[in-house]
Amino acid sequence: MNAVVLTFGKFMMDKVNMIGGTSLLLYRAVREAFERPHYPRLIIDQIYHVGVKSTVLVCATALSTGMVMALQYGYGLEKFGGKLYIPKLVALSIIKELGPIFTSLMIAARVGAGIASEIGSMHVTQQIDAIRALGTSPIKKIVIPRIVAVVICLPLLTIIANTVGVLGGMFVSVTELGMDADFYIQKVISTVTMKDYMVGILKTIVFGLVIGVTACYYGMTSKAGTLGVGIATTQAVVTSSIIVVVSDFFLTKFFWVLLQ
Repeated sequence: MNAVVLTFGKFMMDKVNMIGGTSLLLYRAVREAFERPHYPRLIIDQIYHVGVKSTVLVCATALSTGMVMALQYGYGLEKFGGKLYIPKLVALSIIKELGPIFTSLMIAARVGAGIASEIGSMHVTQQIDAIRALGTSPIKKIVIPRIVAVVICLPLLTIIANTVGVLGGMFVSVTELGMDADFYIQKVISTVTMKDYMVGILKTIVFGLVIGVTACYYGMTSKAGTLGVGIATTQAVVTSSIIVVVSDFFLTKFFWVLLQ
């Protein structure tokens, strides 16, 4: 019994430390982002690594999602004569929820792990201490460019994922379900509003901030040795993914109340 209590207590203390540490890191990043000097070149480099190199992964995920959804909706609704609703269901599901969520989870897995392992390696090899010794803030040179890159790239990748997912649904609807392509496009355009589109995009700004700050925090606080870097990488991916999924509910509720 005592072992269970101690394990639970340690778990809760770790989570409290994580919340406090990420909050402090975010505060320092926001404060130093407005101070000179700035490093736009580092931000551009990170945008390339975060955005450009993740495009194929995001497109493959979105395409598969759209195709599977169209197939499932088609076979299910065909029994009740509801095939005409497939474009509406696919478009709204992808643009409002699945596109932002799946894109964010892919970025958390690929980019979050990369950021945590990269910063963790710099931390255990004392490269971060060397940056401080040279009179430069590691927050400005390491943390801020990565957070800004994720926040910028995630909404753009979500726009691409939404488009690819809807087109994937159209491909299956036309080839497998015998639906007319013009009808599909017309129904999507008439169903999806700018409000629906913007809600999904605004969510990804919050998700990007969560992924960037969480990955940087675990990288900066990783323990010495390769084992510590591996643990930090795993924790960064798991924690950011959980926060993204949980926060999606509250953001959906918030936007629902706000836009009514």
